[in-house]
Amino acid sequence: MSVFVTVGTTSFDALIRTVTSDTFQTELISRGYTKLTIQRGSYPSPISSSAELLSLHHYDYSPSIEEDIRAADLVIAHAGAGTALEVLRAGKPLIVVINDELMGNHQMELAEELSRGGHVISATPRSLVEVFSNAKLDELKPLPPVEPQLFGNFVNAVLAS
Repeated sequence: MSVFVTVGTTSFDALIRTVTSDTFQTELISRGYTKLTIQRGSYPSPISSSAELLSLHHYDYSPSIEEDIRAADLVIAHAGAGTALEVLRAGKPLIVVINDELMGNHQMELAEELSRGGHVISATPRSLVEVFSNAKLDELKPLPPVEPQLFGNFVNAVLAS
């Protein structure tokens, strides 16, 4: 099984440090994961794994992460709206990690709302190992299908009044 970790277009060093820690990688292996792919952004340090049973791949940026999302059994990502929706629309289990160092943290609001709906599991870099070890990924609910006609109906109703 494989895990894909993405930090998006910004740096999120705390997330990278957590997923490359021996503790986290040992937990991955204990849950049956054998491959870890990391989109690391501008993380300044070398990345390696001391876990022999875990295949580790990483890169800085890519024009698209769609293929990595599709290939993953689990995605762990920053709590950006675009990434969260892309992963959820792909039907993949998602753990969103809130970057609690951001000012005016909109990521926390999004993560809390999606978590409250049962669509994602949320964590911070400090809580990720524990959250992952207790995660019941099979209990996550898919997003409801997109209904573009609802917006059109709303616009028509507003313009008609």
